[in-house]
Amino acid sequence: MTTQIEPGCLNALIEKQAVKILDGSWALDGTDMHALFRQDHIPSAQFFDLEAISDHTSALPHMAPSARQFAEAMGAMGISESDHVVIYDRQGLFSAARVWWTFKLMGHDKVQILRGGLPAWKAAGLQVSADIITPVPTNYSPQRRDEKVMNLRELYNHLNETGYTILDARPKARFDGSAPEPRAGLRSGHMPGSRSLPFAELIREGALKPRAELSEILQAHGVHETDTVITTCGSGVTAAIISLALHETGHTSALLYDGSWAEWGQEALDTPVVKTESECPDL
Repeated sequence: MTTQIEPGCLNALIEKQAVKILDGSWALDGTDMHALFRQDHIPSAQFFDLEAISDHTSALPHMAPSARQFAEAMGAMGISESDHVVIYDRQGLFSAARVWWTFKLMGHDKVQILRGGLPAWKAAGLQVSADIITPVPTNYSPQRRDEKVMNLRELYNHLNETGYTILDARPKARFDGSAPEPRAGLRSGHMPGSRSLPFAELIREGALKPRAELSEILQAHGVHETDTVITTCGSGVTAAIISLALHETGHTSALLYDGSWAEWGQEALDTPVVKTESECPDL
């Protein structure tokens, strides 16, 4: 199954009642995306709350939920593991990739992202609604694929190791350490050996760039077919955009470092942090 679906194709599935739709909108600045969802959304969509459907035993932000927690949340939404699920967000392509990755982590293969998100849906002149559906609860049986996620100790052991490529989706200034982190208590910089690939470089008009362009970008950042790619960012959200691009281009060996910089960059940890020296030092 392709990673993305066009608005017209999704509309046809809605008319056939052959799809479950999730609004996976989330914003770093704290914008209440659930409130915006209640104002308007794609008909029959439900809201996937990244904060609520996460590991609440961790102090880190929106870590991946356990298989049991995910199963309970999806069952309450009336979603089964065999359903065709389509995810979108209000930005075009931002947090929807994280929700897509979470479904993949749970072994759900029949999942796609709406190409261009809600902006593309509206631009196509398709209907939006403020109606909130009442789902019929069902059972969801996840098959969590732990090989798709990496923890801090595992990442530490793979630093600078041949055959592993670490791609950081944060903006370049945060990667370099020239801009502060938006979360308090974090150092600035990046992991030794990691490479900067800001997620925005993979997107055009709210959707992934064409596959050929994505392949060129990934190759330019040192990604080889035989490499295991580790994706990271600030808190595991935009790292999933790189994961999505890798999947789109057929790269099958990719892991997401879930703790990301929210964990690695903590002042209390002794994890190594590198800053990029300015090319134009003060005279």
